[in-house]
Amino acid sequence: MSEVDYKKIIKEGLWDNNPALIQMLGLCPLLAVTTNVVNGFGLGMATLITLMISNFSVSLVRDYLLPEIRIPIYVLIIAVNVTVIELLMQAFFHDLYTVLGIFIPLIVTNCIIIGRAEAFASRNNVASAWLDGIMMSVGFMAVLIILGGMRELLANGTLFDHAHLMFGEIARDWTITLSDEYQGFLFAALPPGAFMGLAFILAFKNYIDQRATKTSAKTAILATD
Repeated sequence: MSEVDYKKIIKEGLWDNNPALIQMLGLCPLLAVTTNVVNGFGLGMATLITLMISNFSVSLVRDYLLPEIRIPIYVLIIAVNVTVIELLMQAFFHDLYTVLGIFIPLIVTNCIIIGRAEAFASRNNVASAWLDGIMMSVGFMAVLIILGGMRELLANGTLFDHAHLMFGEIARDWTITLSDEYQGFLFAALPPGAFMGLAFILAFKNYIDQRATKTSAKTAILATD
């Protein structure tokens, strides 16, 4: 692929075709675990590793699979990756794994993973599929972290609380507290708060896209004058 194609893959994963904001995939874990930044980052990293390896593996074997069995093979590849990640998290990030709970093994059923395997990895070379896996998961993880930060800030008045679950004892002092007198906003910690937070993020993205479209239109008009 050309350099332009790689730039397109990066832009689509991070913005133009963001799996959470455009494709609206993976919303169940997105809304459920984003009570703080650390939870969002933890699930985002697990998704990134899964999607990166799965896309790479699917692209690697795509020419050797019969069409009739491709989907079961994709699911098998994804399940193996998720099982390895789950076992590693249990061993090295057990407290975080306990917090994230069922949403780690449920990555197997995440539509983002199987969707990219079928729509992109099975039709492109290894390098392109690998990059697509990284960019799509980074775009998804960015929404997880932003939404988690918004909810944590509003609900508890903190940021990066429990960072030691992800980064070890060195991160126990990373917590940023707005004020000791802040009473918290319970709505942000509840499921409706997750929906509202995602709605604000989506509205902000649409606003930026509309502004960019209007600016491009004005530039095109001035160029023709």
